[in-house]
Amino acid sequence: MKVAEALIIRSDYQKRVEHIKNRLVQNVRVQEGDQPNEEPAVLMRELTELLNHLKDLIQNINKTNLVTAFDEGQTLADALTKRDLIGKERKIYSDLLEEATMRHDRYSRTEIKNVTTINVKETQKYVDKLSMTYRRLDMKIQELNWKTDLVES
Repeated sequence: MKVAEALIIRSDYQKRVEHIKNRLVQNVRVQEGDQPNEEPAVLMRELTELLNHLKDLIQNINKTNLVTAFDEGQTLADALTKRDLIGKERKIYSDLLEEATMRHDRYSRTEIKNVTTINVKETQKYVDKLSMTYRRLDMKIQELNWKTDLVES
């Protein structure tokens, strides 16, 4: 199995865990004299089994990321960390831009005037640069995920 396939399965497992959790919540309490639609004990066993599969899959993905070379001197895990941090930085600066460009209408000259304290144009260029870097890195990661076999323990 390729890493990309494992990531798809991981996503599916995570959705199924959430679905089972919701079903459990709906069946954990019923009106006196009524029966739950589904037996909570069965759902709990299903949840435990699914979480064990998810744990094994995540551990295999992590092991693969640690041993897979991304480029010279950098593993796939390093590239994922770099991509995540670029994404966080881009989000912070995008939020700053949104706040800086928000229009605050004044209804009279006596109201307090707000001014932007950052260079919006330069900050937008930086966000665009971060976005491009993120996309390029993400494409390279996705390509490698489809080429790399999952390390299974």
